[in-house]
Amino acid sequence: MKISSIKSHVLRYELDKELGYSQQYYKHRTAHLVEVETDEGITGWGECFGPGNIALANKYIVEKVIQPLIKGDDPLKKEYIWHKVYNLLRDSGQKGMPIQALSGIDIALWDILAKKSKLPLYQLLGGKTNNKIPVYGYGMTLQKKSLQELCDLFKQEASQIKEKNFKAMKMKIGLGPKEDLILVRAVRDAIGENFKLMVDANHAYNKSDALYVGRGLDEMKIYWFEEPVAPEDYEGYKELREKLNINIAGGEAEFTKYGWNQLIKNKCIDIAQPEVCGLGGITEYLKVSALAQSNFIPIVNHVWGSAISIAVNLHLLSSQPDLPGGLFPSKSMLEFDTTEKNIFITDLPKEKFSILEQVKNNDGYATVLESPGIGISPSKEFLKEFEVNE
Repeated sequence: MKISSIKSHVLRYELDKELGYSQQYYKHRTAHLVEVETDEGITGWGECFGPGNIALANKYIVEKVIQPLIKGDDPLKKEYIWHKVYNLLRDSGQKGMPIQALSGIDIALWDILAKKSKLPLYQLLGGKTNNKIPVYGYGMTLQKKSLQELCDLFKQEASQIKEKNFKAMKMKIGLGPKEDLILVRAVRDAIGENFKLMVDANHAYNKSDALYVGRGLDEMKIYWFEEPVAPEDYEGYKELREKLNINIAGGEAEFTKYGWNQLIKNKCIDIAQPEVCGLGGITEYLKVSALAQSNFIPIVNHVWGSAISIAVNLHLLSSQPDLPGGLFPSKSMLEFDTTEKNIFITDLPKEKFSILEQVKNNDGYATVLESPGIGISPSKEFLKEFEVNE
């Protein structure tokens, strides 16, 4: 079997309202899918992390930089292909967009292997260790509104997420230390003290401000404080872990086993959040997962993107053993976008695939797809309608 072509599909549509996080507001939703075709007629699908115009840059890297390096190679030789590409690109991109681009291709290669084997992907990852995965909803994104308006909006959205049967929820912060604590307090009061709530700062703070916010979050019994400081600030992460009781979570902006080794060695995090569509794909995710497990760090994958990304993460989580194990272990969770309707999740797949329905009907849990490969593929009609041709 040989790789005959690699195509990028960058998709975009305009949102009804502008949403945001601590770094920017955005009016469009973007996804970047990768299609790898073989001479035997088996096609694999993957996804690259990277919003907005970053997806267009990654499209160029996929098609014009990486494709010429591996076209004609055996797609089943995933480890060989990964290291071939990384070694040839490492002088120019040990992190960031080249690794995001490689991630989408690598995921597609695993999809090809599973389809060739006529097995669901999780079987190639060691088999199922979890029959169902608890799901948490993330929403409550920033908008250009007053603090009081945001408090009212977040309380309403938090109540809706809870009513939909999600096991936990996550909200965005980044307005400023004092404002953020007011916003979190509004949500905590709306859902009660016993419902699991996480906050995501998207590296909005310096260490001093993060300590101030973290102490306030401790008092409100927040489960984790995600990306409190810049991903490069290992010392800041370490000090926050030492001085706060709240779990410090991070890793979505870290790449490859080499970067993750530094993150873990510097004792930066209590909860690891690897992003399989960004850190190097499944081949590299498995090494990162082993690093985290060998240091007894719980893994809760970062999930951002389309139904492709969600399906892949369900396979990863279904085959991930409980850490450290026991009769009543703490379970990892699937992250799910509950913001304004995301048609890249609801309308993109050809197959029936609804996490919202599963959460509603299964007390907050979702199950992995059982068909060969990752289990879904995008509708050609959908791709044609929303693909960006630039």
